[in-house]
Amino acid sequence: MKAASVKEIKSALENLPQKELVDICLRLVKFKKENKELSTYLLFDDTDEPGYINNVKEGLGLLFEDVNKTNPYFAKKTLRKIVRTANKFIRYSNEATTEVEILLFVAETMLQLNLDMSRSTALENIYLGLIKKIKKAVMALHEDLQYDYLRQLTSFDKKTK
Repeated sequence: MKAASVKEIKSALENLPQKELVDICLRLVKFKKENKELSTYLLFDDTDEPGYINNVKEGLGLLFEDVNKTNPYFAKKTLRKIVRTANKFIRYSNEATTEVEILLFVAETMLQLNLDMSRSTALENIYLGLIKKIKKAVMALHEDLQYDYLRQLTSFDKKTK
């Protein structure tokens, strides 16, 4: 089955009565957890971005508690899962600062784990990829915000040295 384009779907949805539209949305929400999470964000968290960021940080903080610090292999697997989860929640928001805030939290918490990144190139690559992504996101922001976030990033560099 070939999927219709976004434009075709949009025009079809515009022509539907409200009850049918609600039914379609409810069916979408039933099938995938990500659809349910996105619907929750759009309905409840879209107007309160700082609250959303705090909720995401709390959820990620719980995931950080499960990191196995003794074995770099298991630490790497858990950290990749955390970064994947963070990226999923970043996609829901249209705010550019949300991405930076969440990624900075992940990088800072990763440093607080005191993992020996020199022992594992995979851990080091996860961290460096995170920093690279943060820098790219910061460069898309307004100059004043760039300055604040870049100062935070340089404080991370001092902690790693």
